[in-house]
Amino acid sequence: MEIRECLNELFVQLFRDILMIEEKALKKGEHQNLTINDIHVIDAIGEDGSKNMTSVAKALQVTTGTLTISVNSLVKKGYVDRVRSEEDRRVVLVSLTETGRHAHRAHKRFHEQMIERMTERLNADQSEVLAGALTDMIQFFKEQM
Repeated sequence: MEIRECLNELFVQLFRDILMIEEKALKKGEHQNLTINDIHVIDAIGEDGSKNMTSVAKALQVTTGTLTISVNSLVKKGYVDRVRSEEDRRVVLVSLTETGRHAHRAHKRFHEQMIERMTERLNADQSEVLAGALTDMIQFFKEQM
């Protein structure tokens, strides 16, 4: 099989499976009540303190209304805290609870293991070429939007 055909098949398979694989990895851990959407919200909030809903929604490329639905669920599940800003009561701030921080770190470990597996056979130059190729792919996708 020609390398371009092989790469196409690999990328199609990867895109098809990646969210399912991530969700299955979540279900194996102690945070089985999280969906992949939940973990992406948790990841966007991060562990750097409180963030306003608008900036989190922008990072996820969703509306604040859509984010509100997800945050409501995560608050009920005990992963996110939500408070109004003291400076401007119109601003809603979200942050991770200890449980949310634990889920964030577990998901981060999954990604670190994924990258380790992907690069373990590559030398530094090959890793750099891979990073460049994936950066080009992301740019291609952005241009299609």
